[in-house]
Amino acid sequence: MAVYQRRYSGYDGELTSPRLRFLVLPRYAFREVFASRILVALCVGGLIWPLVCAFMIYLHHNAAALDFMELPIAELVPIDGRFFSTYFLAVQARIALVLALVVGPALVSPDLRNNGLALYLARPFTRRDYVLGKASVLVLMLSALTWIPGLLLFVEQAALQGGSWAAENLYIARAILAGSAAWILLLTLPSLALSAWVKWKPVARLLFLAMFFLFEGLGVLVNQLWDTEWGDLLRLSQVFLAIRDALFQQPALTTVPPGAAWAMLVALWVVSLILLYRKVRAYEVVT
Repeated sequence: MAVYQRRYSGYDGELTSPRLRFLVLPRYAFREVFASRILVALCVGGLIWPLVCAFMIYLHHNAAALDFMELPIAELVPIDGRFFSTYFLAVQARIALVLALVVGPALVSPDLRNNGLALYLARPFTRRDYVLGKASVLVLMLSALTWIPGLLLFVEQAALQGGSWAAENLYIARAILAGSAAWILLLTLPSLALSAWVKWKPVARLLFLAMFFLFEGLGVLVNQLWDTEWGDLLRLSQVFLAIRDALFQQPALTTVPPGAAWAMLVALWVVSLILLYRKVRAYEVVT
């Protein structure tokens, strides 16, 4: 429109709150994510095992169903901390890893490869908003596979068991929340950092997957060379296992102390955030 026509008028609609402005990114990102049939199938498939777990809980409280299936209750898995830890969260954590491998490395790299960050940050949109917006995509998707169905299973068991079961086992609900949050951040922050530093999505995915296998092998090598068990701190699977067992009050299946595991996890989050913020800029200085 020509300026001299004086028909231009600025936007006078309602403005989004600065605190919620980061939600603009996941709104559009989800359109791209769920445009892929493979991702939709993966997300739907990730909800099958929680349904199986819900059926297992139901069987514990339905004698008629047990008689029809000719299944003695003694052969069923007890519904306790081990059930939520080993039979639910451990399985869902692996599914979440696959989903993060597919989605995470593709969130930031296209913006950097196409110099799109300048367009984002030229608006009333900060680097914090950008990082929060991109991270919230994975956080919301992984939450739908981990702590949300986990808490629903806890509520189902509490409703069917009755009495004071929920009060006596409240630690299970806290463990589901804390354990899921730890795993979600472990998947989200490094995948975004790799996506920012490696602008080619296939390579970023390979590096994200290698992060688990290379650290696993390096931890085993450290243990063998120095005859120690502290190398397990480099094995992310063992770190998460130590945290999970401590949260669910289960016998430790690893030699990693829970405090050291949390420290390792926090250090990885901090390093990932530093690497991410170094790349999320409106422009890049090339020397």
